[in-house]
Amino acid sequence: MGILESIILGIVEGITEFLPISSTGHLILASHIMGIQQTTAHKTFEVAIQLGSILAVVFLYRERLFKDIDLWKRLIVAFIPTGILGFLLYKLIKSLFSSYVVSIMLIVGGIIFILIEYLHRNKEYPIKSLDKISYPKAFLIGVFQSFAMIPGTSRSGASIIGGLILGLDRKVAAEFSFLLAVPTMFVATGYDIFKNYKDFQPENWTTLITGFVTAFIFAVISIKFLLGFIKKHTFIPFGIYRIIVGILFFLIFLR
Repeated sequence: MGILESIILGIVEGITEFLPISSTGHLILASHIMGIQQTTAHKTFEVAIQLGSILAVVFLYRERLFKDIDLWKRLIVAFIPTGILGFLLYKLIKSLFSSYVVSIMLIVGGIIFILIEYLHRNKEYPIKSLDKISYPKAFLIGVFQSFAMIPGTSRSGASIIGGLILGLDRKVAAEFSFLLAVPTMFVATGYDIFKNYKDFQPENWTTLITGFVTAFIFAVISIKFLLGFIKKHTFIPFGIYRIIVGILFFLIFLR
C-alpha cells in the first residue's frame, strides 16, 4: 500500500468514523476497490488510523474534556458495557468480520434509523444538554454502543440511536457519541494494536502516519458537518444511505 492509498483510507476513516454509516464497512469497501488485501497488517493499519479520528474529538472538545470531571464520570459509566463485552468476546468479534455481516448490519441499521425518526417525528426530546444525561441513561447508551462490536453496525450509529430512544435530542445524542468514542476507541484500538503489532513492519510507518494525520483532518470536518446538518435535518438520509451501501456490499462481495 502506497501513500495515495493511505491518504484515501485516511479520508474515508475520518469522514465515516463519526457519521452513523459504519467506518469499518467503508474501509473494507474502499480497500476492495483499490485492490488492497485484508491482511492482518492492513487491518492493524485501519485500526491504528482510527486514533487520528479520536484525537479530532479531543481537539474539538479539549476544554470540556480537560475540565469537566462529571462528564468523564458519565463517559466511563457508558464505556463499561462495551469494555467488558469487548474484552470477553474479542475472538468472537473478530470472527464476525465478513462482508455478509457488514452488509446485513448496514441495512438493518439503516432501517432502524428510519423507523426511529418516523416514530419520533413529533416527539419533543427532553434532554438538551450533556449535563442532563443521568448515569443510568449513560450506562444504557453504552449498552447500545456495545452492539457496534458487530461489524457494519456503526459505533456512532448505535450510540446515537440509543440516545434518541432515551430522550436525548439529536445534537446531544451526537455529541455524547463523539465523546464516548474517546475512552472506547482508545482502549479498543490500543488493545488491537497490542495484539497485532508484530504484523506491522517498520517500512509501514510512513503510510500509517499519513493515514493518521489525514483521518484527523477529515474527522474534524466530519464532526462539524454532522452538528450543522442535524440542526435542520433528521437522521433519515443516513438511514437511506446505509441501505444503499448495504445493497452495494451484497452486489460487490456476495455475488
